Amino acid sequence: MHTASILQNGKVLVAGGFCCESTTELYDPSTGMWTYTGELAVRRSFHTATVLRNGKVLVSGGSFVGTVTELYDPSEGTWASTGRLHYERNGHTASLLKNGKVLVTGGIGDAQNSAELYNPSKGLWADTGSMHQKRIYHTATVLKDGKVLVTGGFNDSFPDRTAELYDPSTETWTFTDSMHYGRSSHQATLLTNGKVLVTGGFGSVDTKITELYDPSTETWTITDSMHYERRRHTATVLKNGKVLVTGGYNEQALNKAELFYLKKK
Repeated sequence: MHTASILQNGKVLVAGGFCCESTTELYDPSTGMWTYTGELAVRRSFHTATVLRNGKVLVSGGSFVGTVTELYDPSEGTWASTGRLHYERNGHTASLLKNGKVLVTGGIGDAQNSAELYNPSKGLWADTGSMHQKRIYHTATVLKDGKVLVTGGFNDSFPDRTAELYDPSTETWTFTDSMHYGRSSHQATLLTNGKVLVTGGFGSVDTKITELYDPSTETWTITDSMHYERRRHTATVLKNGKVLVTGGYNEQALNKAELFYLKKK
């Protein structure tokens, strides 16, 4: 329930975590050493951390923290408060857009279908329309054309299968093709070919099933299934284009890892 962010200098910033930690640490790959690097103003878990274009890290939301957001400055190793969210959130998403702003969507709180934009140059948040569905523990993926694909999430009482697109140029939301299965606490990974791979999650069906979204046709197709059901796992694109999936909630999959790759035609 913590965050880990790769900074522009190659170090890794780890912040917060269960149960509501305020400490932060830096990992230096050149020495293999960890060092403390100040404390958050409030303890956080289920928050987000986004590396901005200027190298600073924006931390937003989290359990029981109100609307306070903070910035980490790697050059100084210090934390400072910045503008406040309009709504309390945890289990939300935060996406760095191509224009440098940060899009925050959904989450547990007063406005589960709302979205906000953070402007780094002003240090302020602004509302940016509302999603069509309430979403908690959903995903948000910035596509190659700059739009943001939001999928699934917990919608009041069930995992949702709908998907929406956010267009930063118009600040509007539109429905796109729905996934075949409802999911929350899943992962959505942008592949090197521009498609999006959705894996695992909490749902009413076998969550070993995975799906691919094609932005060019705005359609979903079922692809190869994982060997284990997973939720709150990780899915990381490697330099060779394969996707490494690790861990997650499932006793059988806790220490298991799998690789997804596209077959060459």
